Amino acid sequence: MAQQQPLYEVYALKYAVLARPTPISDWVQDGPTKDSINIAFVFWLIKGNNGKNILVDAGCAAELPNAVDFGLTAAMRPDSVLLQANVKAEAVTDIIISHPHWDHINGISLFPNAQIWIQKEDYNYYTGQAWQKGSNRGGFVKQDMLRLVDMNVSGKVTLVDGDSKEIIPGITVYTGSKHTYEAQYVLVQSGNDRILIASDNVWVYDNLNRMLPPPPYGTYNAAAYVAAMQRMKTLASKIDFILPGHDDQLFSKFRHITERVVQIK
Repeated sequence: MAQQQPLYEVYALKYAVLARPTPISDWVQDGPTKDSINIAFVFWLIKGNNGKNILVDAGCAAELPNAVDFGLTAAMRPDSVLLQANVKAEAVTDIIISHPHWDHINGISLFPNAQIWIQKEDYNYYTGQAWQKGSNRGGFVKQDMLRLVDMNVSGKVTLVDGDSKEIIPGITVYTGSKHTYEAQYVLVQSGNDRILIASDNVWVYDNLNRMLPPPPYGTYNAAAYVAAMQRMKTLASKIDFILPGHDDQLFSKFRHITERVVQIK
């Protein structure tokens, strides 16, 4: 008898916002400079009927200099936000890291029982070559990389090798945007719906709506970023189910559980 596919619920969780709106052009290459956008800092919960509580990214747990300098406000620890979705930190079974920027990976230590999933090429680059003289390590924090290496040595990290990999039943990861060296995004089969958690592979809705990449500091390859967004439209069951990494509009599109938590449906 064929094994039944798990049923998943998908939630977006907001752990901080930027204090002020910022120009769309900060997030979209050739985007308007006069129009502004509200920026949220987000991670996601995939809640399964198979005992799985899977996070996509883990937010930022500490008041890192980066977080303060970047102007985050209304911040709440990610594990406290998760409680608003009725999931305790200890119940998180897996964390899929889209990419290891500080605002996506710093919170992994809050979830002691989670297995970490990260692309092998992202892990290798940012724990190795990125720290050589002249390399690009913008957005990465040494303490986060050291913690990631320590967790790998302890058997808590699984390195995903490449594109279009079903890592957990009903959960498939894809690469190609080059937001970082090898960032990944996540497709969730949720009943008849296919929900795509883009994270920073789509920074804001304006990237997707205009089919424009971020400015050069947002991707290693602008053409690859656009190609990835085009591919996402073929993967998600509808465009509203492509979820960007930093657009606060996400929290007005879907059903509120609390002010910081919405269910994608």
